[in-house]
Amino acid sequence: MIYAPAHIKTIKPYIPGKPIGELEREMGIAGAVKLASNENPIGPSPLAIKALKGALRDINRYPDGSCYYLRNTLAQRLGVQPEDIIFGNGSNEIIELAVRTFLGSGDEAIMAEPSFVVYSMIVQAAGGKNIIVPLKECRHDLDAMASHTTEKTKIIFIANPNNPTGTINTKSEMDAFMQRVPDGVLVVIDEAYYEYVTSSEYADSMKYFREGRDILILRTFSKIYGLAGLRIGYGITKASIITEMNKVRQPFNVNSIAQKAAFASLSDERHLARVKKINEQGKKYLYKKLKAMRLDYVPTETNFIYVILKEGNARQLYEGLLRHGVIVRPMGQQEIRITIGLPEENKKFIEALKKVNSE
Repeated sequence: MIYAPAHIKTIKPYIPGKPIGELEREMGIAGAVKLASNENPIGPSPLAIKALKGALRDINRYPDGSCYYLRNTLAQRLGVQPEDIIFGNGSNEIIELAVRTFLGSGDEAIMAEPSFVVYSMIVQAAGGKNIIVPLKECRHDLDAMASHTTEKTKIIFIANPNNPTGTINTKSEMDAFMQRVPDGVLVVIDEAYYEYVTSSEYADSMKYFREGRDILILRTFSKIYGLAGLRIGYGITKASIITEMNKVRQPFNVNSIAQKAAFASLSDERHLARVKKINEQGKKYLYKKLKAMRLDYVPTETNFIYVILKEGNARQLYEGLLRHGVIVRPMGQQEIRITIGLPEENKKFIEALKKVNSE
C-alpha cells in the first residue's frame, strides 16, 4: 500500500462546476444553462476559431516552448521586454510554478479567505503553511495581510478583482500595502478578471512592476477571451524571477493550438468590446432583478455576482436551481456565485430562482 504524506492527504480537491451534459442526463431535461464557472458565454473571437482550424495541420510538432510570437506581441502591448513574460497551461500553472520555485517546506504564504482556493491547495501540496486572513467587507484586508508577514513569508496572494466576491482593492490601498511588504516576499497579483473592471479606482499593478518590485502579475485568456478550454495564461514579472521559474517549468507546457488562438484573439478588439457590453447589460439586469427579490449581492467588477442569502441554505438553493436546469456555484453556508450569462441565460436563472423560492 502506498500512502500519501499527511500534507497531501488533508488537501480538499478542487471540485469544478457540474457540466451541462451531466445535469441534463441526471435530471432528464434539456436546455440547461451553466452559470457556475465564470466562463465567457459568448465564446472566443471568430479570429481565434479561424486560427485554431489552421493550427490543426501542425499538431504533429511540439509547440514552441518560448511562445515566441505571442510573447513578443504581448510585450509590445504591455511595454515590457519579452523576457518579462512567462506563459502557463492556464494562469493556474504559473501559480504552481511560483510556489514550487520560491516556497519550501515550512515556508509561509499569505492569502485571503474566501478567495481563489487553488492558492492554498498548491501551497499545502508543496509542504508550505497557509496564513489565512479573512476578507473585510468582502474585500482583501491588505493592512491585516501586511501585518501577518514574518521572516518565513515567501509569497502573498492577492486576487484583484477577487474571486468569489468580485471586489477590488484600490490604488491607495495597494500603494500603502506595497510600502509595507518586506524585501524577499513575492507579491502575486491575480488579475484573471482585470479586463472586466470599470472602476477608476482600480490599482495599476504594472506600476509596481515598473518600480522594480518583486511582483508577479497573473492574467489569462480563459475569461474575457473565451479560451478556457485551451488553458493558456501568462505572468508579468522580473526576468530574473522568470529565470528561476523556468527551471521547474515543463519544456512544452503551452500547446501550439492555444498559442495560435491567443495570438489571434489579441487583435480582435471589437469582440472584446462586445463581450464587455453584454456583460455590463447582464450585470444591470441581474442587479435589478435581485434587488426586486430583496436579495443581497456584492457589486462586482467581474463577470460574476456574489449573492448573500438572508434566509435558507446555499446548498439547498443550488440543488433547487439544478432541478430547473440552472447551475450556479455554492460558496458557503449562505453564499452563491452566479456567472453573468447571455440575456436568455440570465432570464432563465431569475425565473428558476423565483420558482425555487416559491416551492
